[in-house]
Amino acid sequence: MRVLVSRYDPEYAVRAERALSQAGHRIDVVDSLREIGERVLAEDGVTLVVLTGGLDEPAVREFLEQLAGAAGRTAVIALADRMDVERVERWRLRGIDEILPKPFDADELKLLARRLGAREELVGRTRIVGRSEAVKVVLERVAQYAPVNSTVLIEGESGTGKELVARAIHDLSPRSARPFIAVNCAALAESLLESELFGHEKGSFTGATSLRKGRFEIADRGTLFLDEVAEMPTATQVKLLRVLEEREFMRVGGSAPIKVDVRVIAATNKNLEEEVRAGRFRRDLYYRLAVLSIRMPPLRERREDVPLLIHHFVQEFCRENDREFAGITDEAMEVLQNYDWPGNVRELRNLVESMLVLTPGTRIRPRDIPADIFARANPQRLLPVTLADGEGEESGLSTRRIETLLSYFYRDLKSDLDAVRHEQARLRDMLRESSTPQWLEAVEVEADGGAVPARVDTAVSRGEASPTGSASRSGDGVRFEVGMSLEDLEKEAIARTLALVGGNRRRAADMLGIGERTLYRKLKQYGL
Repeated sequence: MRVLVSRYDPEYAVRAERALSQAGHRIDVVDSLREIGERVLAEDGVTLVVLTGGLDEPAVREFLEQLAGAAGRTAVIALADRMDVERVERWRLRGIDEILPKPFDADELKLLARRLGAREELVGRTRIVGRSEAVKVVLERVAQYAPVNSTVLIEGESGTGKELVARAIHDLSPRSARPFIAVNCAALAESLLESELFGHEKGSFTGATSLRKGRFEIADRGTLFLDEVAEMPTATQVKLLRVLEEREFMRVGGSAPIKVDVRVIAATNKNLEEEVRAGRFRRDLYYRLAVLSIRMPPLRERREDVPLLIHHFVQEFCRENDREFAGITDEAMEVLQNYDWPGNVRELRNLVESMLVLTPGTRIRPRDIPADIFARANPQRLLPVTLADGEGEESGLSTRRIETLLSYFYRDLKSDLDAVRHEQARLRDMLRESSTPQWLEAVEVEADGGAVPARVDTAVSRGEASPTGSASRSGDGVRFEVGMSLEDLEKEAIARTLALVGGNRRRAADMLGIGERTLYRKLKQYGL
């Protein structure tokens, strides 16, 4: 397996390289996340990335977004200095598959690498997206069922991906070179369904002007997928049972049996056991179809897969339409994860495509989510009482609209308060440092045009206050001295940073360590 290890923590990079090399993997220790991202996109066969630190830094978040958008899937193991429930949940939502605390056990790292490698190979071959436990169970069943010829029953709600799983079983089976034929049993009347499955002889009924092969005959030595099998009429159920048991059938109007070798995979969005008890489905056919079974979980039972699915659909849409799109904000992602998705993965895919077409920017934000979905996503209530009186649907809609507006207001207010706290902490640190003479040098920062060196020389010395009490320019840098006002210092820092990034306020806010709303207020305050 090809493994890339980040050199963020050199000691643990060496330990990880040694452990995984002993397991027989091909290891490269890479200096930067940018280089890792470029190699993942450019090379085939990169299956695993090991991050040795810096998990809360913006660069790691951008890297994980880039990785989620890659055409192939690459697993990520992170080595963490500190682990708590909140951090681990945040890291997993961003796309980290497994997290090990430092110091890690070498055998545990080898085991995780082997498991993730096998999973990524299976995901790549089946195109089943997800890292939840429910999806892992489905992938295990697919791998177990593919090599044999037994019939398989796939149960699950509409839109959960039953046909995708059926195709995956076929693609991994010895029959993969032969046809995969799908029939929707609910889309055809009883007479048409029988002819569709078994074919008919010329003249067997009005309109039968020529011999026609049925789906069983066409799928010989391949796989026949019967979707919505619970809707199959009783008479056709009897004939299907005979085909499964005898491996032969007769065309409609025919007299000679035809032998076939077909593997049948059936799917239904109903509970077949309940259909059997209600007398709507034959018990003997149910047992014959359910030799092996898979339950497809609804999306509400695997909400942790929503971010991965969204990133997957965003990149799929961008590739199909030759567009570039940055992705989705954390706030919008939280809303979509709280939604119950009655239409499951199909509904999610259609929604993502719709939002990508209608969103004015390059990133999906909460305001881009349709109001009905936002309201039904059960956002955090701000009041412990009902927001509207009365009964009926109209009152409920009014309540959801008010909750939606208050939820937006709450999120904006929380963002502003977080920015204020961050600003307070930053100014407190500056005041604390101003009592000790020191020289500080800024590192290189990255602007839109590439790497731009920015040197800020900060002279802090007692008794050397600026005569004017303001920042003085010196060459390409800015000289800050004790005695100048913090407002002048802040104004100059904002102006110089904006100039450096070409007026990009979002990047300027990130570099200054403040929120975008705080930056907007400062721009207005200082007339910039």
